[in-house]
Amino acid sequence: MDYNLEDDLFSFDAMEKEDQMFHERFMRNQRIINELKGQSSNPSHVGSVEGHRVVNRNREEAHQNMYDDYFSSNPRFDANTFRRRFRMSRTLFQRIIDAVTTHNVYFQQRTDAVGRVGLSSIQKVTAAMRILAYGIPADAADEYCKIAESTAIESFKKFCRSVVEIFSEKYLRSPNANDIARLLHIGKSSGFPGMLGTNGISPPVHYTIQHKEYHMGYYLADGIYPKWSTLVQTIRDPQTLKMKHFAKKQESCRKDVECAFGVLQSRFAIIRNPVRFWKKNVLQDVMRTCIILHNMIIEDEHDLEAPIDILIDESTSNVQMRPNYNTQFNEFLEHHRQIKDQKAHFELRNALIEHLWKEHSNSAN
Repeated sequence: MDYNLEDDLFSFDAMEKEDQMFHERFMRNQRIINELKGQSSNPSHVGSVEGHRVVNRNREEAHQNMYDDYFSSNPRFDANTFRRRFRMSRTLFQRIIDAVTTHNVYFQQRTDAVGRVGLSSIQKVTAAMRILAYGIPADAADEYCKIAESTAIESFKKFCRSVVEIFSEKYLRSPNANDIARLLHIGKSSGFPGMLGTNGISPPVHYTIQHKEYHMGYYLADGIYPKWSTLVQTIRDPQTLKMKHFAKKQESCRKDVECAFGVLQSRFAIIRNPVRFWKKNVLQDVMRTCIILHNMIIEDEHDLEAPIDILIDESTSNVQMRPNYNTQFNEFLEHHRQIKDQKAHFELRNALIEHLWKEHSNSAN
C-alpha cells in the first residue's frame, strides 16, 4: 500500500479538532459545576470579572447628596421628614451609624486598589435601613444610595449582625426588676393591677386586689388559652353590668397590648412581606434587629420616667452551694401546679371584676 501524506495530515487535523472540542466541552461543564457550587471557575483570579459590565455610579456624588439631604448642619429635609423616612430621629440614626462603624470595619469608608474612595457608612447603613423599613428588594436601593445589589445585600446582613452584637445586651434582654415595676405601673393605670402584658412567662411580683395579696403576675388572653392562674380571659357572653364592664375593659386593654406587634410591622415592612433571605441565621438577625431598633426608638421618643416604685434586683451570692435536685424538682412541680390552678384563675378574674366595677362606680360618683 502506497503511503499517502495528505491522508495522514487530514486524519491528524480531525483528531486535533476532536480533542479541542472535547476540551471545550469539559471546561464548559466544569464551569457549570462550579457555578452550581457557588464557586468561581478560577479561584486564583482576583482581578475584574471577564465580561462584567462596569456601571459608573458616581458614589462620591451620591454620598454628598445624601449628606446634604439629611446629615449636614442645614439639611435639605427637616427632622419630621427624616423621622418618617428613616423611622427614627436623626440623632438616634447617627448614634447607630457611629456604633456599627466602630464595631465593624466593613462600614468604614476605605479606598480601593486604584485609590478611589469607596462607599461611605451613610450609604451602606441607609441602604440597609431602607430594606428594613420599606421591605424593598436590594436592587431598588441602587437608585438613591448608588450601591449595587450584591453590596446592598452584604451591607444589610452585616448591619443586622452588628446591631444584634452591639445592642442585644441592653435592648433584647429579659426584663429586670425596674422593667417589671414599669409594666405593673402601666397595668395598674389601666385598671389591671399585676398585669404584665399578653402571653409570656410570669415573673414573681407582689400586688393586692380586693385586700388579697398575689405573688404571680398575669397576662390578658382570649378564649383559646387555658384557664390558668397566670392568664385572665375575657367573658364571652357577659350577663351582668359588672361582667360587661370587665369584658369591655379587658378586651380594650388586650388589644392595645397586642397592637405592639402591629406597630412593629408598620415601622419595618420587611416583617410583613415575604421573606427574601432563606437562611435561618439571617432571618433571626433580621427579626432581632427590628425588635432592637423598635425598642431603641421607643426609648428615644417616649418619656420613660413614669412614677413607679423602683425595685432593686437581689444581688447573687458568691457562695456556691451544692444544689438539691430533688428540692428543685419538687419546687418546679409545685409552681407548675399553681399556674394550672383553674380555681385560682376564676378567683383572680372575679376579684378583677369587682375591682374594675368599684373603680367605675367611684369615677361615676
